[in-house]
Amino acid sequence: MLSICIPVFNYDIRKLVMEIHKQVSALDIAFELLVYDDCSSSNSIVTNNSEIQELQNVRFKVLENNIGRSAIRNLLADDSQFPHILFLDADVYPNSPDFIEKYFKHISAATTIIYGGIQYQKNKPAADEMLRWVYGREREVLTVKERLLKPHLRFLTLNFLISREAFNLLRFNENIPNLRHDDTLFALSAKNLGIPVLHIDNTVEHQGLESSKIFLKKSSESSQVLAHLVKSGLIEAKSTKLSKTAGRLLRYKLATFIISLQKTFRNRMEANLKSSQPSMILFDFHRLGEYLKSFISVR
Repeated sequence: MLSICIPVFNYDIRKLVMEIHKQVSALDIAFELLVYDDCSSSNSIVTNNSEIQELQNVRFKVLENNIGRSAIRNLLADDSQFPHILFLDADVYPNSPDFIEKYFKHISAATTIIYGGIQYQKNKPAADEMLRWVYGREREVLTVKERLLKPHLRFLTLNFLISREAFNLLRFNENIPNLRHDDTLFALSAKNLGIPVLHIDNTVEHQGLESSKIFLKKSSESSQVLAHLVKSGLIEAKSTKLSKTAGRLLRYKLATFIISLQKTFRNRMEANLKSSQPSMILFDFHRLGEYLKSFISVR
């Protein structure tokens, strides 16, 4: 028995739902597929997505107000009925025809969280989408062996299965500023509660590449939120590479120097990061400056 939950916002979900529905229907199991639209602004996308209601055991619901990533995932889980929940983001697509079966084979009485992994397209995208693609391939695409080195911090919430019992203990935090680092908090909560993450090779391909401009803006917001979460005690500074590095710089009183450098070279850095050959070294430095500025301002 399996509940498959997919939140969507301004994205055509039909191809993904058709594939998932075909795969799970081929298995002799009870299932439900819940797709909740978080008040999309595109009426045409909502109209097109409503076609999935014709599929058996599919429930499509459009929310009257936008409630955000964390809240909609919690709502999907609350409205689902089966003991195991598979969460998928709207902008992914399974890399194998037995994607659902692979997850189902790993379900047991001991199952808590299972993460299948992520891939990105092999061909380079448009120049203005390069930053998201390079970051994803260099930082998020990891083998099972690599993920097992840090099983909680190398877990992403775009493709995972969880027992209802474990989800009820964790849930997504709905009070995060800008709704960034919801997956980080979720993973660290699991670690603190001793809830293990099983890593398997069952990837999806991330298909919703953002423009470099948008991704850079979101990354800045993410760095700022991480500083807030560390300052408020929700995340330990040692828990992420960014906050750990920033912590050292703060201890050695080098933060203002890094901030000054980022301010001086900001335009040049952003020009590179929006180019067809973005540097991950510059990207990390940019995020570090954003973190430090935010951390010092909230002290």
